Amino acid sequence: MDAIVLRDVVKSFRKSTIRGEYTTFKSELVRWLRGQRRQQQPDTVIEALRGINLTIPRGKTVGIIGRNGSGKSTLLKLITGIYSPTSGSVEINGRISALLDLGAGFHPDFSGRENILINGVILGLSRAEIRERMDEIIAFSELGDFIDEPVRTYSSGMYMRLAFAVATHVDPEILIIDEILAVGDEHFSRKSLQKMTDFQKSGKTIVLVTHDLGTLERWCDLAAWIDGGRIREVGPPAELVRHYKQAVLLAEARGSALLAPALAGDGGALPELASPPHVAAVSAQAQLRLGEVRLLTREGVSATEVDTEDALELQLEFSTQSEVQQGGFGWSLQRADGSLVYETSTLVDAVPLPQPLPAQGMVRLRLERLGLMPGQYKVAVSALAADGTPYESRPEACTFNVRSSLTDQGITRVPHRWELLTHEATVSSPPEKAVSA
Repeated sequence: MDAIVLRDVVKSFRKSTIRGEYTTFKSELVRWLRGQRRQQQPDTVIEALRGINLTIPRGKTVGIIGRNGSGKSTLLKLITGIYSPTSGSVEINGRISALLDLGAGFHPDFSGRENILINGVILGLSRAEIRERMDEIIAFSELGDFIDEPVRTYSSGMYMRLAFAVATHVDPEILIIDEILAVGDEHFSRKSLQKMTDFQKSGKTIVLVTHDLGTLERWCDLAAWIDGGRIREVGPPAELVRHYKQAVLLAEARGSALLAPALAGDGGALPELASPPHVAAVSAQAQLRLGEVRLLTREGVSATEVDTEDALELQLEFSTQSEVQQGGFGWSLQRADGSLVYETSTLVDAVPLPQPLPAQGMVRLRLERLGLMPGQYKVAVSALAADGTPYESRPEACTFNVRSSLTDQGITRVPHRWELLTHEATVSSPPEKAVSA
């Protein structure tokens, strides 16, 4: 059974606008005695979420990304029950605990200890269960004597520590976090991350909204990208982050206004990429088309398994449907898990291609030394317009394995040379092979 299931969820808010004007108590009293009403514009409806379908598997850590105003926090508040959907259904299977707005659920005039008791009851624990865990919660929050002071005297960091301690010590099956970990100091951040790691190992479900794309890639098993109140994509974190960055760069290159999509309607959404995930896509106005793509060894045979020190050649055939001025070609190298190793293009490298491009031809990219550590890799290729917009892209044009007898670690083997300096002589290791750009 999945932990969270959202089906066709829509959430709308009604916005009332009263015409702004300066007024006084006397003028308002006269207006009231005369029975006059202030002019009010018709209400407008803002759709913060527009038909969300999302399934979060039990025991997985799922990250949600998107720009400000795209509907991330609204989605979390629907999951936690703070909001009710305008239409659609939200199914939750398990006890849920949330860290949303800083200090949400705390009464400012009650002490930290009293707020622990109140929040524990709200989250479904008995008074006896809360008292059993009270000392552990206080110790984790590191508030000391402040635990018996009103929380209105707390700093934002103290608020966060208390909120995190309560949320993670009530034994939830589902933990919801909205960017709150960014508030803590370095010590408590490490402590919180360790607690989150323990949650993951124990099979808890975690839903995390974050703007830190590095955290998303390191921590999450699955990622969801929300934009304009809709789920744009769900998939492996590394791949989704790459698509998100491409869309932002494409919007900036086109000069698109990056408005808050929940307020700007569909016009504020990021542009669609030419290639959806895992699918070779062709633009409807593709003037430059890809043909056969080959990855060959130095001997000219298909490269399915190669050594770290081997050379490779990528051959990319193409054809033009009409005269193409300033077109180009791109390629990227990725690990099997989708993490990007390297990406460039003839446009980035300023390769002097004939303009216009010929009706048919082939581009060759030579790697004199591969330099990758053992593992599985895949090559993506694309045909590009002058502004970098893809005419056609193939996310998985070639795949190959890398083998090596060496035992060093990492993604790539950087050329290096060791030297030992003494008074008598210099002892050096054999030089690494040179790498040609």
